[in-house]
Amino acid sequence: MIKRLPLHTKILIGMALGLGFGMLCIQFPAMSGFTIDYIKPIGTIFIRGLKMIAVPLVLASLIIGVANIGDISKLTRMGGKTLLIFIVTTIISITIGLSIVAIVKPGHKLPEATRTNLMELYNSNAAGKIDFAEQVKSRGPLQPLVDMVPDNIFMATTNNGAMLQVVFFAIIIGIAMLRVPKEKSTPVIAFFDGLNDVIIKVVEFIMLIAPYGVFGLIASLMIEIAGDDPTKAWELLYALLWYSLTVIGGMLIMMVVIYPLLLRSFTKINVLDFFKGMRPAMLLGFSTSSSTATLPVTMERVEKHLGVSEEVSSFVLPLGATINMNGTSLYQGVSAVFIAQALGLDLSLSSQLMIVLTATLAAVGTAGVPGAGLVMLVIVLEAVGIPAAGIALIMAPERILDMVRTMINISGDAAVSVVVASTENAIDEEVLKEHVND
Repeated sequence: MIKRLPLHTKILIGMALGLGFGMLCIQFPAMSGFTIDYIKPIGTIFIRGLKMIAVPLVLASLIIGVANIGDISKLTRMGGKTLLIFIVTTIISITIGLSIVAIVKPGHKLPEATRTNLMELYNSNAAGKIDFAEQVKSRGPLQPLVDMVPDNIFMATTNNGAMLQVVFFAIIIGIAMLRVPKEKSTPVIAFFDGLNDVIIKVVEFIMLIAPYGVFGLIASLMIEIAGDDPTKAWELLYALLWYSLTVIGGMLIMMVVIYPLLLRSFTKINVLDFFKGMRPAMLLGFSTSSSTATLPVTMERVEKHLGVSEEVSSFVLPLGATINMNGTSLYQGVSAVFIAQALGLDLSLSSQLMIVLTATLAAVGTAGVPGAGLVMLVIVLEAVGIPAAGIALIMAPERILDMVRTMINISGDAAVSVVVASTENAIDEEVLKEHVND
């Protein structure tokens, strides 16, 4: 009977059981050590398995995606649409974040005593993020372009944080294959096409342990948030409830208003069918906090449940997992204003416009791995003169918000892939109808 449950139901059960077990461990601290030593590793193995195939999947799928497009003009057209939608949705998400934080004013609801406690509690962690951000800031204005080009592709493929370099290399290889004689490129395409199919099969193997991995991740997360003083941990989380609700509220607007509007404007896909098809990927993204690690599942759902052609999904989704971070950019906008409010700083209109610009650029450079958005937030803060140490104020709920914004990032990538596929007449209606009631 359990085997007949759909994947998203199994993942939901794993999340619920993990949450309950984690709460139980908080009440009985003797169980915490067992959970960290013997249950959390299951979640860690699951995450490592997804990360293990993330780079080869991006490499193979993008090369095939570009090569199968067939000509440079089509690549330019599809790439132009994709990048335009990415940029527009990112700007919209930041604007929504700034608007809602200006209305709710969560920073004004933070008590002085709580603010001091948070600064002291997370100051050491904040210092590490600030140091790293300072290194990023000290680079020249064109350094991001330099960083995009790998000096050793084999080294780049060993680091999920260097995914943009892998994307660049894959696109260049794909374009080169369009420019060589077909008899030369055909065996290369066949190799990467076969590799892509093999990787997708590996994904299916890894997903067999998804419910158990999610259980381990959620249970251990609850324990790590609570630490040795669960009462204090929950008080801190409660004190930041308004901030967290503001961020989540903005993300919900993206989820229930902007994405459906995008789908209704450019596609014939029912919005409910879209979210039904994407449920497992969204839940997995919520659990892993990594759009890169979730990419294999995102691609499988978009192709086999929403009917998007492999040609489009292989190009749009790896690119989106690297540069399209709607949830992250919204979070950065809300967080910057929240910190300013909490520290009693007023932000002018020009400062808020600077947040829009900086957060948009930061979203492009944010790796699709857990915690990367927090590092880029430091750069956003410095751009508008907000003390970077202020990130200590938001680090308590950071892990939970990271989970939510990853889910939004994944949904945005999928929505864009559906839009691009619809405008390219690359949606298989039969596949979509087959899975409507899944």
